[in-house]
Amino acid sequence: MKHTLLAALTRSAIGTIGLIVAVLSAVLIVLLATISAADMAGPGPYFGIASYVILPGLLVLGLLLIVGGLAWQRRRARRAARRAGAPKPPLPVFDLNSATTRTSVAGISLAAIAMLGILAGAGYKGVQVLDSTQFCTQACHAVMQPEAVAHERSPHARVACVDCHVGPGASWFVKAKINGLVEMVELATNSFPRPIPTPIDNLRPARVVCEQCHWPAHFLGDRLVIHTHYASDEANTATKTVLMVHIGGQSGTSFGGIHWHVAPGVAVRFLSDPSREHIYTVELTTADGTRKTFKDGTAPPVNAQWRTMDCVDCHNRPTHTFRPPGEEIDAALGDGRIDTSLPFIKREGLSVLQVAYSSQAQGQRSIRTAIDEFYRSKYPAVASGRASAVAAAGKALGEIWSWNVFPYMKVTWNTYPNHLGHEQSPGCFRCHDNHHVTGDGERIPRKCDLCHDVLAQDDPSPAILKELQ
Repeated sequence: MKHTLLAALTRSAIGTIGLIVAVLSAVLIVLLATISAADMAGPGPYFGIASYVILPGLLVLGLLLIVGGLAWQRRRARRAARRAGAPKPPLPVFDLNSATTRTSVAGISLAAIAMLGILAGAGYKGVQVLDSTQFCTQACHAVMQPEAVAHERSPHARVACVDCHVGPGASWFVKAKINGLVEMVELATNSFPRPIPTPIDNLRPARVVCEQCHWPAHFLGDRLVIHTHYASDEANTATKTVLMVHIGGQSGTSFGGIHWHVAPGVAVRFLSDPSREHIYTVELTTADGTRKTFKDGTAPPVNAQWRTMDCVDCHNRPTHTFRPPGEEIDAALGDGRIDTSLPFIKREGLSVLQVAYSSQAQGQRSIRTAIDEFYRSKYPAVASGRASAVAAAGKALGEIWSWNVFPYMKVTWNTYPNHLGHEQSPGCFRCHDNHHVTGDGERIPRKCDLCHDVLAQDDPSPAILKELQ
């Protein structure tokens, strides 16, 4: 070969730029991968995005520029020959009898193997980065902050986002990545919706995703559930509601309780508005093939949709749960984050949590100040003698507000209602309202004991709990 390999690659400006980009990208990928393997990289998704998404893209771009530079140089040589009336320049001849040629071929082969190895490794790690919870929750930090905070507090905190939002299968993986590109464009152009809508239409059937872990054989029998509530009086009086919840599920050949809705052979379809908040028609097919249609008597809108009922129609917030203020304060009083002996703390807590604040920082600061000022003005002895308890209460209430309200994303109390039950939203009563009727007068009943028996309600000292001790 007349010219050295380096001279051939850098004969054009395009090839020179491509070679520089490719070599620098490859070196940086290896360097950053080494730093990551040595656990010297700080937390966060941006390190992985730079290492395994951006730099591999630049490496591919550099290689394409090298090829483009060679093609451009070849085209220029052919044009020059045509103008001079000379024959086309011959293609390169690789004479392996020449030591220089063998060295060049070996160098090209080693470089190609190295580049392919780097791209393969970076591609594998890149998929891991793009599928990580860190990427989902932190790369779009302000946008996904509400969902990220709720996920961290949920029973599914150790379940990766893609396990539920993508699930198994290559086709859904590709679809998710395409949707992700659209969302990245929305983020870059600041055109994303506020608040982020619940991805009702993009979720896979729950039996494909949820039942990877939660299969019906696990929904057995009844479960004793105890709710502790605190009144808004001076003593924050505690009462308990005790329920025997009929979880149900499959036991042998029988299937009962709440999860009878998903029993083998049973199919429930319903016609609802796109949000699934209002259900107009329910169609029930039982295991023996009997079909019944219940209607609530109102005309459905033109955008009403039919859907086959599955887990997420009741468990619509299985992970990203935003709790109402009263429930949050009761939990904080119950686990000691807020001292129950502070007078009127439940009432004052509910009051400060309902105020609209401009940002999370301002909200936490204002809530702490408001609680401190209340005790200073109304209970100075408490403010001076129990300052640490007052400060802890203000801190806990500020955290409660910041876990559920996100002004930047226009997320406030009950933006995302939970349909499990019937306190935060109509929930069960969307169907079980006594208004859905068949043509012959059969109704979907509104009966509490279908789902649970109330063993005690708002009782300071339930007898049932004494009997169980």
